Amino acid sequence: MIFAIGEVLIDFIAKEELPLKDVKTFEKHAGGAPANVVAGLSRLKTPSALISKVGVDSFGEFLVEKLKKEGVNIEYIKFDREKHTGVVFVQLIGAKPEFILYDGVAYFNLKIDDIDFSFLERASLLHFGSVLFAREPLRSTVFKVLKKAKGKIPIGYDVNIRLDLWRGREEEMLRDIQEGLGLADIIKIGDGELEFLKEYGIDIKNFDFELLAITKGERGSEIIHRDIKIEVPAHKVKPVDTTGAGDAFTAALLSALWHMDKLSNLEFTREELLKIGKFANLIAALSTLKRGAWSVPRIEELKWYKEAKEIITGIKFLP
Repeated sequence: MIFAIGEVLIDFIAKEELPLKDVKTFEKHAGGAPANVVAGLSRLKTPSALISKVGVDSFGEFLVEKLKKEGVNIEYIKFDREKHTGVVFVQLIGAKPEFILYDGVAYFNLKIDDIDFSFLERASLLHFGSVLFAREPLRSTVFKVLKKAKGKIPIGYDVNIRLDLWRGREEEMLRDIQEGLGLADIIKIGDGELEFLKEYGIDIKNFDFELLAITKGERGSEIIHRDIKIEVPAHKVKPVDTTGAGDAFTAALLSALWHMDKLSNLEFTREELLKIGKFANLIAALSTLKRGAWSVPRIEELKWYKEAKEIITGIKFLP
């Protein structure tokens, strides 16, 4: 089972293509990068679970019910009586998201006492992202969990920088990201984030990872394993909503590793990396054809795509 730790929240997506101050109507969707990933994993027939926290409120109930309906294991999600469930407002002008994210919410209040470390006995990988470092006590909790997991199971990291959460604390952000990179075995990062880190003298390729996936939008992705480096072309579509495309890519990447039984050794041939990259690019592209961050296609919808068949053939869940 693949576990993710971190935020689960409500995405309020603007229905009008106007500045957020002028928008009158929003659609409610489940979101939060780690939650998006585990929901995507479940849709790709990969067992998944989320470690997180929601408020004792209607939104918290909605999110837990949605995750359960998607087939995600919810037993590691706690309810918080101190903080409300997280929300974010999203504008999709030009299909490129603009976010207003609020802190002081339940997932940032995840404490070490909330963690049931028995999950390590069930986990084949632990996934996390950089948003977790932005506020305490979540930051300290996550680093303690990662350090306890290190060496026991592979760790996946989506760098996923949200600068609005770090205003005036950029040095702290960079320090935490570097510590996260040092703990990760599998890293996913966007090309813009890669260049941002380079401007501050951080070259991600100097870290000791087993697999690095660099997403490049319309230009596809680059997959690196030790001295093997491959460029994977994008799957071309006309996007409607790119909100969860990066998380869809991550879900597909991890799902491919799980289905190919690669999480136990993280050894890859060039051909295997190409299959993994094609699958991740395909799922990311198809996810942009629907609104909302939980738009990963279900496995049954993929039977017509060669890029999917290369990963899922023989797994006994295609009709």
